[in-house]
Amino acid sequence: MPTAEDEVVDLCRDLIRIDTSNPIKPERPAAEYVAEKLAEVGLEPKIVESEPGRASVVARIEGADPSRGALLIHGHLDVVPADKSHWSVDPFGGEIKDGCLWGRGAVDMKDMDAMTLAVVRQWQSEGRTPPRDVVVAFVADEEAGGSKGARYLVDHHPDLFEGCTESISEVGGFSLQIREDLRLYPIQTAQRGMAWMKLVAKGRAGHGSLVNHNNAVTAVAEAVARIGRYEWPVRVTKTVQAFLDELGDAIGVELDPHDLRPAADKLGAIAALVNATLRNTANPTMLDAGYKVNVIPQEATAHIDGRFLPGHEEEFFATIDELLGPDVTRESVHDDIALETDWAGRLVDAMKNAIEAEDDGAKPVPYCLFGGTDDKSFSLLGITGYGFSPLRLSPDLDFAGMFHGVDERVNTDALQFGVRVLDRFLADC
Repeated sequence: MPTAEDEVVDLCRDLIRIDTSNPIKPERPAAEYVAEKLAEVGLEPKIVESEPGRASVVARIEGADPSRGALLIHGHLDVVPADKSHWSVDPFGGEIKDGCLWGRGAVDMKDMDAMTLAVVRQWQSEGRTPPRDVVVAFVADEEAGGSKGARYLVDHHPDLFEGCTESISEVGGFSLQIREDLRLYPIQTAQRGMAWMKLVAKGRAGHGSLVNHNNAVTAVAEAVARIGRYEWPVRVTKTVQAFLDELGDAIGVELDPHDLRPAADKLGAIAALVNATLRNTANPTMLDAGYKVNVIPQEATAHIDGRFLPGHEEEFFATIDELLGPDVTRESVHDDIALETDWAGRLVDAMKNAIEAEDDGAKPVPYCLFGGTDDKSFSLLGITGYGFSPLRLSPDLDFAGMFHGVDERVNTDALQFGVRVLDRFLADC
């Protein structure tokens, strides 16, 4: 049987070629592929559907010490849609060129799915036993908030995760090159909460040629403008402060979270990551009103993608309600909690040691994720989650820009690096 390093690229390419665009395509074909690969090495995977086609896969590997809390490794099988006309390659072709594997899901997150699958297959084929029980879960629907994936499993099949105390998943352990001899590896120990909202304004319908001081379109547009232009104050959480301290030390600049402009040149692409974790955000993303140019509609709506820092949920909603004004109400589309945990403990040490063993220029650091993951759902079972999908990336790859972006891709040698790190981590976890 090929080693994890030998087969990880092929596994990832196979998964990319299975179009699981949410909500257009179901995850079932990818779930069946994963289940088959797990069954080939003697595991007994369980496929669970929240509704026809929306499938997740869960399997348990017995560890040497069943008295210890189990480790959950989870990843999602769905991806966001991709418009082929905007890509230079087929987004579902799994093409390999310029040292990269291209396609939707290459970094979000079929790369980690493939790395997990490759390492588990190698361990099983070699008869190796992890130090404690390991549960692997490949879930549906993360890109739509996870209600038909991780949250469904938590609500309806918690027994599949019995004994799990910690987890690893996406958006952490990737390299940020600072110097030729120094790369930061941010490991996610916190993530912002989510508040997707629908704004609704109701007014007086009428002819477009008449004076109308109760126009729903005007009301919702003004609310959207106030929210979109609002400058949220800086709020420094413990995780963000730790990241800024490590980053400042690495680039030789004392970073002031209230004014990063003096360090902008040295921060480069990292600046976007830092800025998104220093404050709450609320971005208007959709508008809808009317059906004819000469008809003033009775109702107008807008959608807002809101995110709040750990400990600042109350402040976020109070501010939004103030910005709405008297003529606009908000409805929840999808809410989820913020998370923050400590940068300490045996699992953290195992992550740090595994990365440092494979890259002598590595410096693992904690960071807060600007978005959210299925860790939110699994936290309801008391599972402490970390973002740890290790990749040593080429310095010219805009990793953050690959998420939901055009021409998404990952270095093939980064995938092979990842399985080496995960192999070491799994032996020490």
